Amino acid sequence: MSRPEADQLLLDAEADVRPTPQGVAARRALLAHPVLLMVGIVLASLNMRAALASVSPLVGEISDSFGLSSTATSLVTSVPVLFLGVGAMVAPWLGRRFGTERVLFAALLLLGAGILVRVAPATLALYGGGVLIGVAISLLNVLMPGLIKRDFPDRAASMTSVYTGSMIAGATIVAATSVPLEKAFGDSWEASMAFWSLLAAVAALAWLPQVLIARGRTGHEHRIVPAATAQAAQAAPKSVWRSKLAWQVTLFMGLQSLWSYVLIAWMPTIFTDHGMSRSTAGVIFAFNNLIQVAGAFAVPLLAGRMRSQRPLIVLVTSLVAAGYVGLMVAPASGAWLWSGILGIGQGGAVGLALTLIVLRSGDAVTAARLSGMAQTIGYLLAAVGPLAAGAVYQTTGSWTVPIALMLGVCAAALVVGLFAARDRKV
Repeated sequence: MSRPEADQLLLDAEADVRPTPQGVAARRALLAHPVLLMVGIVLASLNMRAALASVSPLVGEISDSFGLSSTATSLVTSVPVLFLGVGAMVAPWLGRRFGTERVLFAALLLLGAGILVRVAPATLALYGGGVLIGVAISLLNVLMPGLIKRDFPDRAASMTSVYTGSMIAGATIVAATSVPLEKAFGDSWEASMAFWSLLAAVAALAWLPQVLIARGRTGHEHRIVPAATAQAAQAAPKSVWRSKLAWQVTLFMGLQSLWSYVLIAWMPTIFTDHGMSRSTAGVIFAFNNLIQVAGAFAVPLLAGRMRSQRPLIVLVTSLVAAGYVGLMVAPASGAWLWSGILGIGQGGAVGLALTLIVLRSGDAVTAARLSGMAQTIGYLLAAVGPLAAGAVYQTTGSWTVPIALMLGVCAAALVVGLFAARDRKV
């Protein structure tokens, strides 16, 4: 590795560290096994939404088993999302302290354990497992993009597509097979959900060789500051928390996450409440996840070619709003259409939100800090969505008001998104 490559600033957990020669040697050893690294990334990414997507098609059975109200049922999906934000606070520190590979390996083990805890016959375990799942997924969410940027700097865009595509594919497979698995296991929703702990175990096994190879990296970095002169090195970097633009990017991240997690939690239930079978609702929900790939792939590519991303903000928010309107007026008869429209909008919105973090940042250190801020606040905000939707549904006995509230979220996302999409830097 050439000296400029060794000195390159890293993103996310390692944004402000520089490897010493020992660390560079350990990274060379990792990159000498690119197939192993690729397999690990794909398998880990398959897990990043699977544990969340496995709940939605089975939420009715879970509610009946524990005698939960709609509000209490919504906590089953809200608790993991809440801890996505909490875990994002500590992920960069853990990555710096123990090394990205070790933390990712531990996160996969924690994810598998959380899935098994969640199906234990106790309400406390149902929610406690959700806590473990949320923390585990947050570590994967925060550290995986940085690892890709670090180890594939010349192919970051294509590798990001592999990573996001695998993530969505995992959710699609799980959503489509949860109900058939339940039937195959003798109408046991517990067995259906526990099955996906095997996916986490396989991914952890694939990461183990990388953990062993990367041992030489941990402790072989030293801190650097993003300054060109000694005088600048003494100055404290600007806090993203005091930037209006950073808050606009963060709020767009949070609002688009909110509307997506409401759909993850309640879309199959909306369909079954209007007479659709659980199997069909699960397949349409899987289609929604699958079609997100199109938006997640195309929108970031378009965003990178624009000085201002305002047209894309209008596009993705309009698609999501149109899909929600469809769910309000003709949920069953137009289910496939609304699912597809929502999927393109959802995938495009999350891709655009992640792209805005990079485009609005002037350097790698700012990008890392903005990413941490956006994911922490964004997921904490998103956790409110499923809980609020469930509570309003329980109060009104209809999905009309919850969907109307989501249209308000779309309007708010449009406003803050138009500000975040301006050609400026944090």
